[in-house]
Amino acid sequence: MTLRRAEFIRLRKPEKARHLFELTAEFYNAGQRVLILVADDDQGIKLDHFLWTWKRDSFLPHAFDNGAVECLGEPIVIASAERNANASRVVILGRPATLNFLRQFDTVIDFAETYDNDLTAASRQRYRAYQEAGFATSLRE
Repeated sequence: MTLRRAEFIRLRKPEKARHLFELTAEFYNAGQRVLILVADDDQGIKLDHFLWTWKRDSFLPHAFDNGAVECLGEPIVIASAERNANASRVVILGRPATLNFLRQFDTVIDFAETYDNDLTAASRQRYRAYQEAGFATSLRE
């Protein structure tokens, strides 16, 4: 059985989008398939557009899973629904997800948003939930 891990990235200011791109590039460059889970289709469309333009000297091949396109062959998929359309082993959370969905991944990347008290409390609850579900947990600055 593979040990699942949940890694939290500490955010001291609201800059999650930048981290979504950098982490996606990091995993993609390491040969990993990535699923990015976003809050809604509007956020997914914006992220899809931004991945085409975020760096002039690089490109991250990706697709937005709107339910109408085949994403199985895509190395990076953006989705608002809890569906692993590209059989990824890595998920980066732009929003919280259910533990049942997250259990299919080897690596879960979540965010500890310490710039807001309510978001900090929610992050701590998710961290404890991951531990209770058997995930190895860590915090990255």
